[in-house]
Amino acid sequence: MSWFVDLDGYSVVVTDDRLAPYRAKRDFSATSEPAGGPQADGASRYVVQRHRARRTHYDFRLELDGVLVSWAVPKGPTLDPKARQLAVHVEDHPIEYFDFEGVIPKGQYGGGDVTVWDWGTWQPAKTKDPRKAIENGELHFDLHGEKLAGRFVLVRRDDEKNWILIHKNDEHARRGWNPDDLPQSVKTGRTNDEVAANPQALWRSGVPAAEAEQQVAPQPIREWTGPSEDELAALDKMKATGRWAVQGHEVRLTNLDKMLFPAITKRELVRYYALVAPFMLPYLAGRPVNAHRYPDGVDKPGFWHKEVPSHAPDWLTQWHNKEADEDETQCYAVVDSVPALVWMANFGAIELHPWTSRLPHVHEPSWALIDIDPGTSTSFDDVLALAKLYRTALDHLGVAGMPKVTGQRGIQVWVPVRPGYSFDDTRDWVRKVSHAVGRTLPDLISWEWYRKDRAGRARLDYTQNAINKTLVAPFSVRPTRNASVSVPITWDELDDPELRPDRWTIRTVLDRLRQAGDPLAPLLGTAQQLPKL
Repeated sequence: MSWFVDLDGYSVVVTDDRLAPYRAKRDFSATSEPAGGPQADGASRYVVQRHRARRTHYDFRLELDGVLVSWAVPKGPTLDPKARQLAVHVEDHPIEYFDFEGVIPKGQYGGGDVTVWDWGTWQPAKTKDPRKAIENGELHFDLHGEKLAGRFVLVRRDDEKNWILIHKNDEHARRGWNPDDLPQSVKTGRTNDEVAANPQALWRSGVPAAEAEQQVAPQPIREWTGPSEDELAALDKMKATGRWAVQGHEVRLTNLDKMLFPAITKRELVRYYALVAPFMLPYLAGRPVNAHRYPDGVDKPGFWHKEVPSHAPDWLTQWHNKEADEDETQCYAVVDSVPALVWMANFGAIELHPWTSRLPHVHEPSWALIDIDPGTSTSFDDVLALAKLYRTALDHLGVAGMPKVTGQRGIQVWVPVRPGYSFDDTRDWVRKVSHAVGRTLPDLISWEWYRKDRAGRARLDYTQNAINKTLVAPFSVRPTRNASVSVPITWDELDDPELRPDRWTIRTVLDRLRQAGDPLAPLLGTAQQLPKL
């Protein structure tokens, strides 16, 4: 297929195969750069993007024939007429790439951070056919940009890829002019460091180029309200089995007077999850959830349940995992409302473990998880000593995270991360931090996988940073005899002599929330760049 585009009065033929080399270099099932869509009409624009990938370089792009003809310039374009800058001719890029500023995921072709260093318009000189001039190995052109201006020449050297970029000695020439002296983006005023630390956009794969750029600026966290006083009164008055009307849905409740914990009934568990829902749902909504069920009470063995049962209500949000094998879970519950959380409690789900990644990008974690898993000989003082080392390490690295007592014996640390990381990335980062902590107190640590091989010592577990491996949700109940709860705490609370990993229960944690709130909540949705280690 071909069509004509008017380019400053010259008609040029545009064909679909101009992006073939670009497509060939990228696996669009994995990378998040655009695959290319219908090519756009438009003025003769140019853009220079400062790109920190394996090496920092400047991507110099001229809009021509519906694509961006591109060169990678290691030292960047300059106004210095004495400079002869190497420019490596690379594949044409889609027009949609023109003003991209953000992050390409690590491990993909071109992975790194990108800023719009300069942009403007360009005009060919000494030719009416710039495409032919490029084919012949010499293009003269004028730039009218915010940083660059004047006459430039691109000259091919001995092979197809290596060119030289020269600025002519005209009225715009500036001797000694260095592009690195002007690092700010002309689009946002930000530097590469600032874009990497808080990217506003990410390229996505598998979609048309016009839809490939995803905005990733932190969005307001959705808020939920708990059940009304009348709804709670209706729950308290219900018989052992019945239907509870809560927030617009009817939930069938069964065996409400059954003892799930010593002295704690199923009714009290349902009531707790309904009341804690406004604090807990931000960690569950938009994620598949694995349930740890104890339908016969915590004194009997529990079991993991992931598949949504056939009797689940129609209004329960569900996610079908198209990547699952036949013998794997096909359909997961997504707990995103008070009625959904109530339904889970009635289902005997004492514990809820959300995935670390959000839908639909299940291969990209939004948290990096640190799990201090105590051994049989590990005291809570030992756990605290290790947690305080993580506090020191994260503070030194300038990384935001927050500890959480597990409700049993351990402490976890949840670290928010920006979109674009893979589980390999977060697992490797947590592994490096954990090994540094472990080297500080080696007598407390074992790296053995199996508990029986650890000689009673703790394990700093980084392996939970994997798809469908989970840690217990904040404010989830644990299968202990006193119905203890996993609770986020502040770093300062590690120094509280009264702190215990099972300090709060379903009968006390709501009072804590009313008094102290949730210290982990401010980190929800934080797009945090992890520093290289």
